[in-house]
Amino acid sequence: MLAFLSAILLLSLASERVASFSLGDCQVQGLWGKNMKVLCYKVHLSHVPTSLPGMVINLDLSQNQITNLQHNDFQNLSLLQVLNVSQNEVRSIGSHTFANQGQLELLNLTTNALTILAESMFTGLNNLTTLLLRDNNITTIEATAFAGIQKLRTIDLGSNKLHTLDAFGAVFEVRTLEHLHIGDNGLHYFLTSDLRVSLLNISELDVSRNPLSWINVTSDVLKGLQSLDSSFVGGDTSVIWDFQDPCFLNSLKNLFLSGIQMKPPELSVFIQSLSCSSLENIELNYLNLSDSDNLVEEVCSSHPTLKVLELKGNNFTGLKEGVFQNCTVLSHLYLNSNHLQHVNKIMFWHLNALQALSLGNNQILTVSDDILQLPTLQILDLQYNSITDILLNQSVTPSNLTSLNLFSNQLTNIWSSSQFWALGRLSEITLGNNHLLEISAPFSPSLTMLKILQINKNKLSSIKQHTFKNLMSLRILNLVENQIESIELGAFDGLQHLKSLLLGSNKLTSLLLEKDIFNGLMSLNELQLFSNHISYLSTKTLKRPPFVRLKLLQILTINSQGHTGLLHLPANFFEGLVSVERIHAGNLAITTLHPNIFSYTPQLKELDLSNSPLQSIDPNVFMPVSNLSQLHVSRIGLQSLDFVLHVNFSRMFLFRAVGNQLQVITREHIKALPFLNFLDIRKNAFTCNCDNKDFLNWAIDNLHTQVLHFHEYTCAYPPGSMGMPLHQFKTTSCTVNYEFILFVCTSLGTILLMVSCTFHHLFRWEVAYAYYLLVAFLYDRKQKRQATAKYTYDAFVSYNKHDEKWVLNDLLPTLEEQYQWQLCLHHRDFQPGKPILDNIVENIYASRKTICVISEDYLESEWCSSEMQVASFRLFDERKDVLVLIFLEEIPRERLSPYHRMRKLVKKKTYLRWPNKREEIPIFWHKVNMALKTKDDGAEDNPILRGVVPKQN
Repeated sequence: MLAFLSAILLLSLASERVASFSLGDCQVQGLWGKNMKVLCYKVHLSHVPTSLPGMVINLDLSQNQITNLQHNDFQNLSLLQVLNVSQNEVRSIGSHTFANQGQLELLNLTTNALTILAESMFTGLNNLTTLLLRDNNITTIEATAFAGIQKLRTIDLGSNKLHTLDAFGAVFEVRTLEHLHIGDNGLHYFLTSDLRVSLLNISELDVSRNPLSWINVTSDVLKGLQSLDSSFVGGDTSVIWDFQDPCFLNSLKNLFLSGIQMKPPELSVFIQSLSCSSLENIELNYLNLSDSDNLVEEVCSSHPTLKVLELKGNNFTGLKEGVFQNCTVLSHLYLNSNHLQHVNKIMFWHLNALQALSLGNNQILTVSDDILQLPTLQILDLQYNSITDILLNQSVTPSNLTSLNLFSNQLTNIWSSSQFWALGRLSEITLGNNHLLEISAPFSPSLTMLKILQINKNKLSSIKQHTFKNLMSLRILNLVENQIESIELGAFDGLQHLKSLLLGSNKLTSLLLEKDIFNGLMSLNELQLFSNHISYLSTKTLKRPPFVRLKLLQILTINSQGHTGLLHLPANFFEGLVSVERIHAGNLAITTLHPNIFSYTPQLKELDLSNSPLQSIDPNVFMPVSNLSQLHVSRIGLQSLDFVLHVNFSRMFLFRAVGNQLQVITREHIKALPFLNFLDIRKNAFTCNCDNKDFLNWAIDNLHTQVLHFHEYTCAYPPGSMGMPLHQFKTTSCTVNYEFILFVCTSLGTILLMVSCTFHHLFRWEVAYAYYLLVAFLYDRKQKRQATAKYTYDAFVSYNKHDEKWVLNDLLPTLEEQYQWQLCLHHRDFQPGKPILDNIVENIYASRKTICVISEDYLESEWCSSEMQVASFRLFDERKDVLVLIFLEEIPRERLSPYHRMRKLVKKKTYLRWPNKREEIPIFWHKVNMALKTKDDGAEDNPILRGVVPKQN
């Protein structure tokens, strides 16, 4: 029966290991419920992990060194819907590898080393809709490679070595195909006469980056084509387009001709030949087009349905009036990366439907106000130009522009509140990476709809009062990476709806924060103060805490302060942050945290204290934050997780303590984090011994918490195991065969108990006596090897604590004060910190005599017995009169057990008894005094040891 139960237990453990979180360095998202995603990218895998959970939906194995895929790799993953094995070294895929993947919808094999798509390679993929095979070395596709795939809609075979259309024969047989990418395959000809089947279902065809010299369409096999990408085709030769009937591509809407090897007149003829199609999107990028070419006019003339036109990377320096005259429905125009210096409304006069105009990366010097007057324009991109100012004529009618991008220009100042007066509909302005030195005047009162203002990466040194007072709808204000060191009181007045204020990478100080500069930001949710110069000399309570008015703040970032870092956090630094949920306070110089520091943040959920020299954490710090769910304490010198034992971390689901000095993770630590989902404690000084047995077993077997990057953990101790992976430590050396050991232990325990009871009953005192004799013998030998020393005491007093009152009130005053003897008492003369037995032996041998004060309690005391044994050994070994026995009460001889050696001593020696009559007490003390005066050079000359009681003088 026991063997059967053991087998059941082993089977259950085995099943748990199959479904556990021990997946190498993979990460699990979605846990064990719906939509589980397992991320195994970039973790140096050479094969598919064997213990993947069967309920995984999305598996990412990209950026590894996997060379082969085999049938057993995925046989248990029947629920898999997305599989990414891109950027590996896969050279072969075994037959029926995906036989159990009937639910798979997307298979990504991009950037591998496949050379052939063989029969049965994709068998079982009944629901596959997307197959990505770009950037392999595929030269052959067998005729039945895609047989049985009934729902395949997208195939990407770009950047392979399929040099002819015949090589794609198996692909063209896929009747459900809609999106086909065969670019960069070395194709020299695209002849529809080579197609054996009709491709009426294909709506998107990519033949880009092939060295095509002839594209011939002689039938309507591509009649359903809506998007054709022929960018950068032709190589070094011009491309010839031959259409037997222009209406064979009458469904075409998107045509990409960027970088094609055709001259403008040839392009014009080709585009005009597509007169039957209603083109809506044409890309003519990187064609070296210039102002003298008439291609744009001809394109607009032949295709008035055009909505999107891209002319990036050409040589335009100006555009003629009326160039877009026939593009009446054009909504998006891209003129990026040309040589335009001036643009005006005349160029775009006829674009009555234009919504987005992109003029980035040109040489434009000013923003012409008539451009802003384009009636339908909403998005204007002017980034990476040379604009130095924004000049708007006072007579300009209000613009409909909603987004203005002036990133990376030459703006130096916002000098007038009227600069943006005509842009009342703007919701976003980007002024980043300019040369703004100051904002001299408040922003225009017309910007009442502005929600996002980006002024990052400039040279602002101060923010003046009322600068933003008119931006009543502003939600995001980005002032990161300036040189701001002064913010006047009231600078943020009017921003009652501001949600995010980004002030990182400036020169703000703690004194500035205490000036109530955040007054008025009632709705602020996020405040970034990273990389400033905030510093405090102590944890002393502040009179004016900086965030006391930010009742709705949820995110606070204060990491990386100044050159030396923030040394202290005042006790009430976070006062007022009653709604804050995330605090990033890493990379500081703080060594301690005040116990009350987080008492003002009851809603705190995420805390980052990484990269600070804390070394240890007071558990009281976390007492007020019972909602804490994420804690980051990486690289703080932490030596133990004991602080988690004293805090309620019942909501903690992510704990990260990378790069510390943790050696042992105990079972108690694990139990203190009951709902932990992710644990990351890489790069710690783990001890590879049985102290970490519970952690190792838990990390491998538990079904709730994932120990991130577990297979990267290495041993630091013992020295012989340094550098060894922690998971390779065999915990079996810490466990035993419990069935056998239980039997052996039970048997031996029973026998040992019987023997011990018998031995204890018959010989317990002899064993104890022998032990103490051995200790005394060793000490005596040591004393004999050393030179003879003078005695420190006249007598060592051995007594029980119950007799201490008699010793202190009677014995000690009489012998030390009346008879002038120097006594040794354990409570007074023993050396503190030294083992008790060592104190006993040393002090007995340092005394001429040993006085044993014997009572019933004395006989029951282990240490009194020890003192008796040592004194007895000295008596018999040295043959010296060293032992004086004083009985405080009448004790029957049968009570004087062999353990105390009393009966033998009493039979041979005369002992002293404390008298019952008061008049006999002086005689008693005289006898004790005489006993202490007796010579110690021979026991046989001692009158007390001969049974003679000294007479009173």
